[in-house]
Amino acid sequence: MTKRLIGLTGGIATGKSTVANYLQNAYKLPILDADVYARDAVSIGSPTLAQITARYGKEILLSDGNLNRQKLGEIIFQQSEARNWLENVIHPYVRNCFDQAINESSANTLVLVIPLLFEVGLENLVSEIWVVYCSPEQQQQRLIQRNHLNSEQATARINSQLPIAEKVAKADIVLDNSSTLDSLLEQVDVAIKKDIRNPV
Repeated sequence: MTKRLIGLTGGIATGKSTVANYLQNAYKLPILDADVYARDAVSIGSPTLAQITARYGKEILLSDGNLNRQKLGEIIFQQSEARNWLENVIHPYVRNCFDQAINESSANTLVLVIPLLFEVGLENLVSEIWVVYCSPEQQQQRLIQRNHLNSEQATARINSQLPIAEKVAKADIVLDNSSTLDSLLEQVDVAIKKDIRNPV
């Protein structure tokens, strides 16, 4: 039987981590996280970090040799060309990590948290797509609070991704996170019982 691979995505600060943590804790499902793999891709000594340093110079590094994420973030969220370049460098590594983890896992159901699922064309990696949604106003407010950004910085990050309405239109399951946490988790409980590979 083929594995059930849930692609969990949404906009920045819409609540993907909340859903992933709940699936892990309540349903004991393995969580594979693109952000974790992307961080690993730029670890000290990695070929990817060497490419980034070659492009932007030593100023892109912290004093301990690690990538200065904040500085890189300021560059890529303002320049789409820089963002596309970085995605092309990092995402083959991330895809490889997913493939390996899926092959090595004995679990029948896996959750793949991929914030840029549509943007980098990883739809064919999963068997179903869940999109976590909230209103644009809530999204901006949550992002400002979580990342201590001003409204301009938050808007740049939101605008760097595919509009949430487009993601919702491509989803198999839409989880509305504009209300309470209980409401969101109830929707997850319903969604996990709907295996779209075997619709009843």
